Amino acid sequence: MKKSQRASNGLWIALLCLFMLSPGLSAARPAQRNIILSTTTSTQDSGLLDVLIPIFEKKTGYFVKTIAVGSGQAMAMGQKGEADVLLVHSPAAEKKFIAEGYGVNRRIIMHNDFVIVGPPSDRAGIKGVKSAAEAFKKIAAANVIFMSRGDNSGTHAKEKVIWKAAGITPGGQKWHQETGLGMGQTLAVAAEKKTYTLADRGTYLALKKNLGLDILTEGDAILLNIYHVIEVNPLKWPRVNAAGAKAFADFMVSKQTQKIIETFGVEKFGSPLFFPDAGKKEEALGK
Repeated sequence: MKKSQRASNGLWIALLCLFMLSPGLSAARPAQRNIILSTTTSTQDSGLLDVLIPIFEKKTGYFVKTIAVGSGQAMAMGQKGEADVLLVHSPAAEKKFIAEGYGVNRRIIMHNDFVIVGPPSDRAGIKGVKSAAEAFKKIAAANVIFMSRGDNSGTHAKEKVIWKAAGITPGGQKWHQETGLGMGQTLAVAAEKKTYTLADRGTYLALKKNLGLDILTEGDAILLNIYHVIEVNPLKWPRVNAAGAKAFADFMVSKQTQKIIETFGVEKFGSPLFFPDAGKKEEALGK
């Protein structure tokens, strides 16, 4: 090989190496490209993540593996370092998760509310009852089946708060049955058995046409349902994708995403399934 040709080849190799190591290229392609998102079944069943995740992936170059479980299970995954970022709706458990050092940067994303749904026949007579606790009392007094998720989810946690407010311990009662399933599946079981359950409004509206269940009690302040994003603590679990988790959390609070949340569901249902809250104080919601 001639000396001039060897020099030319060397120059091309040097240029190729410079290109491969350029900051712009590494920014476009994250070193660790996969993110594990542990989230609630309500964000999945409502269809919101089907809209948001492709936008995030296209914008950042990350790929998201979504695991939809109850909030309790989602946080259990975070405690074991089996997820990078959480999107959950169980505020008391979330605060404990942060206090114990498993998560960082808990940020508010959105809210909707819970509703008590049941068959149009409404044997317990709760339609129009303003107090969720009073509605639960009437269901218990009528001895009609209440279908609980029973899965340590945010919805299950809220249900237990309402039973406590009603002064009733439902455990062991024949009329209180647990599915151990997600929100969409629990609604399907309640529809099949023509009985009552507690649901987040977003999932209920998304599945309403196939259920034959009506909203019977709504609007009580106790039914507020708030979602937060939490990054799993990389100091506790060094192998988590901290950069990817932060990128996803930043995306969820961005103006673009909050605008999508604001309008999601309006065209199909006449009202949004969630209300964007990034930057707001949790105490100010529902007032």
